[in-house]
Parts: sequence; structure tokens; C-alpha cells
Amino acid sequence: MTETVLLDRQGPIALLTLNRPERLNALNYATNDLLMQHLDALELDDSIRAIVITGAGPRAFSAGGDIHEFAQSITQGVDIAVRDFCRRGQTMTARLETYSKPVIAAVNGLAYGGGCEITEAVHLAVAADTALFAKPEINLGIPPTFGGTQRLPRLAGRKRALELLLTGDPFSADRANELGLVNKVVAPDKVLETAFDLAQRILRHSPLAAARILNAVTRGLNTTIAEGLQIEQEQFARMAATADVHEGLNAWIERRMPEYQGV
Repeated sequence: MTETVLLDRQGPIALLTLNRPERLNALNYATNDLLMQHLDALELDDSIRAIVITGAGPRAFSAGGDIHEFAQSITQGVDIAVRDFCRRGQTMTARLETYSKPVIAAVNGLAYGGGCEITEAVHLAVAADTALFAKPEINLGIPPTFGGTQRLPRLAGRKRALELLLTGDPFSADRANELGLVNKVVAPDKVLETAFDLAQRILRHSPLAAARILNAVTRGLNTTIAEGLQIEQEQFARMAATADVHEGLNAWIERRMPEYQGV
């Protein structure tokens, strides 16, 4: 059987490719589970410092959940549908959101439903100017199930998010950029190159500092400013005891490039 998620290690960057192009890279249960397995393994691999996620083929990043498979779960009852579809998808996007290494989506085409929700959840995203986004779940008579009702309003604002959620209308990469879903829009043949360039710009710095920033931002978004500042202080305290801090300070004072060891 063809692997539904391909792993390609390119130095310190791992490229994960959703690999069901004949189904517009729809997220069936096997794809979701394999993506999670790769993320678990890569997080423990110290040689990998950033992840890029993209879709196979020229048409789609991911068209979202596999509706045929989801429909079968629905026929088996609410509890099974919640367990197999909703909970599985929410666990996957939460994993991406809270991942300890930078995760960048390279949105090479259609990003509907779950594909859009992956884009919302990851830390950074680059999109092709031909990419098309949508929150089409309402067309099936359901709300988004992989976190879209929660993350999109936090990114785009309540009213702008509700327009997309309640109409199901598609929107362009430029609109996704305006709403804060993606960081940059480029030509289709530049998507992966730009995502890797963004990763390399992050890799100049301490991986421990990057992890602390990711932790502070992700946890702090859903707290009060006072609680968020406490989280920031805790993350600083964790970094202050590391060798990377001393290397960073010494390199700055000595006017040289730092050589971080990640300890």
C-alpha cells in the first residue's frame, strides 16, 4: 500500500507530505493516525528541528476529512462518530498547535475543512497564490470538527470568522493572508522553497529558545495578560539555566555567530 503520509528528511528539516492526491489529500483515519506517528517520532529526534507539511500533487494541500469514511461512522451512531472523527481530528490539530518544534504549512492548493484547520493550527504557513481555502462543513449540516470554530475566530476575529463558517464560501490565499491564516503568499513553484527558507531563518537560533517561545505563545493566548506574563517568566527561567543562553550572550558580546548546542 502507498504511504498516505510521506516523510523526507532534508538535514534538520522534515518534510511531511499528505499523500492521497487522487482524493485531494483528504484526511482519512489512516492518514491522520500516520501523521500523528510521524510527529511523535520526529519530536524525539534531536537531529530534526523544524517540520514542513504539504500536500501531494498540484491540486490540493488537503480537501479536509474523508467524507465517505466519516459518513460510515455517522451511521454507526453519535458516540462512534465523535470518537473516530471529531476527537481524532481535534487531537491531531492540538498536537500541531502545541508541538515543541516549529511547524510550517506549505499550502500548495485546495485547503478546505480539515486542511484549513491544519493551517490554522500550525505555527506558520506559506500559501500558493492559487490556493483556495474554505470552511464548507455547514454544507454537510455540521460545524467544523477539527477546531475550526475555535481557532479561526482567534485568528481572524469573531465576525470575519463567522462569515466564513456560516456561509461555507471559499476564499483566496490573499484573503487568508489578510485574516492571519498564512504568513506569506507566493507563486505555486515557490511554496516549498519559501517554507524551507522560513524554517532556515528560525534554525539560526537556539532550538530551546524556539521551544520556549512556542510554549509561551500557545499557552498564553487563552489566558489573561497576568497569567500570560507568568507563563513568559516561567519559560525565561527554564532558558536561563541553559548553555544556549550563555553561548548567545557571549556570541553577541564577542560579535560572532553563536553555535548553539540545544542544551
